[in-house]
Amino acid sequence: MSYTFVEGGVCAAKGFSAGAVHAGIRKNRTKNDLALIVSKKSCAAAAIYTQNKVKGAPILVTQAHLKDGRARAFLCNSGNANTCNADGVDIANAMCGSAAAALKISPADVIVASTGVIGQPLPLAPITSAMPALAASLSETGSADAAEAIMTTDTKRKEVAVRFPLGGKTCTIGGIAKGSGMIHPNMATMLCFVTTDAAIAPALLQKALKCVADETFNMVSVDGDTSTNDMLSILANGEAGNAEIVSMDADYYHFAQGLMMVCRQIAKELAADGEGASKLLECTVTGAPDKETAKKVAKSVVCSSLFKAAMFGEDANWGRILCAIGYTDAEFEIDRVAVSLSSDAGSVHVCENGAGVSFSEEEAKAVLGEKEIRIEVDMGQGGESAIAWGCDLTYDYVKINGDYRT
Repeated sequence: MSYTFVEGGVCAAKGFSAGAVHAGIRKNRTKNDLALIVSKKSCAAAAIYTQNKVKGAPILVTQAHLKDGRARAFLCNSGNANTCNADGVDIANAMCGSAAAALKISPADVIVASTGVIGQPLPLAPITSAMPALAASLSETGSADAAEAIMTTDTKRKEVAVRFPLGGKTCTIGGIAKGSGMIHPNMATMLCFVTTDAAIAPALLQKALKCVADETFNMVSVDGDTSTNDMLSILANGEAGNAEIVSMDADYYHFAQGLMMVCRQIAKELAADGEGASKLLECTVTGAPDKETAKKVAKSVVCSSLFKAAMFGEDANWGRILCAIGYTDAEFEIDRVAVSLSSDAGSVHVCENGAGVSFSEEEAKAVLGEKEIRIEVDMGQGGESAIAWGCDLTYDYVKINGDYRT
């Protein structure tokens, strides 16, 4: 099976268009703050949401809209999370109604999302006033505009697309995402909108989305905080012309692999663009006694504030890795664990059988001087593996979050 990364983001798949405008939610008039992504026909739809008990009003509305497994559009504003507001659900419903009127579709076919400051009322008038211009901005080349409009503290837009054969047809899966802070493995860790022209039944679309998220977005951590508005959602319009996937056959697994490639790349980009981050950290655990242990160990390492700070300082303080592995809530033998640190500058072995080994501090410094650092943990007690992604902890993280509202 051949998979190829292509340009176009959420507009790479047939039948989708996207656009964005500055509605006035954000004070910065040079930044668009309202995005829309639309399919020209009805889609199978699925979504996964934050596990935070406090959920943004848009999530509650979207959950209601997706009960039938169908939708046709994504609508998202940045600058205000519409969370913990007494009128939040009414505002989210009104946003859907406004978009539906402009698109001549049902409000129930709109997936709505918001991101930004929590606990601030979201004014409706700027959104409804901007809706005609937003609908007019829709374009088959509008993915980048939508990707930029949903950004908050992100420093770069995230958009990825993959094309591959499926059932004798050519299918595409594309996505955009935002996420820089309040990111932790507790589903879904950010806002991510995915489109595909593959035909797949809603139940199987939901299953594939959950399985892929568990291996990608649920393996990312920036700061240990789980946001109130996290959502991963997907629309599948069937425009590719493949026979609808209705069982877990070969076509289902080929589709899931394409989705995995898109989500894995976005997950890495989210981690690399963590608030204040200067390095992407990738922890690969092998030789684990079971899959769950492998995942827990990998996440424990990338979530360690002490280790993240050491990576910022380019200090091969491997003891912090062993410490993080040691407090993982799982059963294994620590005295069989080996650890190496590597990057494009080389590799340095720092631990064997749970104890330190001699290594060159100069070589280690060179390895940790790169922008992408790989932490390789061999547990030596099984055949399971997992990968988690994170970033270093820098002074800028505190600066960004010390005055986030102002």
